[in-house]
Amino acid sequence: MSNFHIIVLTAPSGAGKTTIAHRVLQTLPEMQFSVSATTRSAREDEEHGEDYYFLSEQAFRERIAASDLLEYEEVYPGQFYGTLRPEVEKKAEHGPVLLDIDVRGAVNVKEIYGDEALVLFIAPPSLEALHDRLTDRGTESSDSLRERLERASMEMDYAERCDAVVVNDELDAAVEETLGHIRRFLNS
Repeated sequence: MSNFHIIVLTAPSGAGKTTIAHRVLQTLPEMQFSVSATTRSAREDEEHGEDYYFLSEQAFRERIAASDLLEYEEVYPGQFYGTLRPEVEKKAEHGPVLLDIDVRGAVNVKEIYGDEALVLFIAPPSLEALHDRLTDRGTESSDSLRERLERASMEMDYAERCDAVVVNDELDAAVEETLGHIRRFLNS
């Protein structure tokens, strides 16, 4: 496969990448979203096939064995996330594809696709701001909050391996900066 465009948004959990991804999709109607697969349980407002493909751990491992994943990561013990290769490649035949994935997966996608992939790192203004966002979200236990913040600290080190960093201090400005990077990439 050649001459296609994959745009990857990556960030520590809570930095705003999913919110920015939704705004990008609203603004660029030609953009298609690649739904990730995960073994975590669906949140109350999430739907299978729309927000994620919610798979059992066994089904996920079967996809790994079948080489059906473009990238995957065991983000937390027993909790896998990944990008279904058939999903991305089918959509890429018809236009640009947007992925919203973790930092290690984003680096893997960049290594595989090179210049056909644009990887944007969405950074929180600070780890303290990230703590406040995760706390305000109300979805984390104290243990999961601690795990996410420890992981976020490690994930920040991946920013330099991405094509550009967008600091999400003010959402509208971060969205506009993200859209600018994407438009330049699509027009290059």
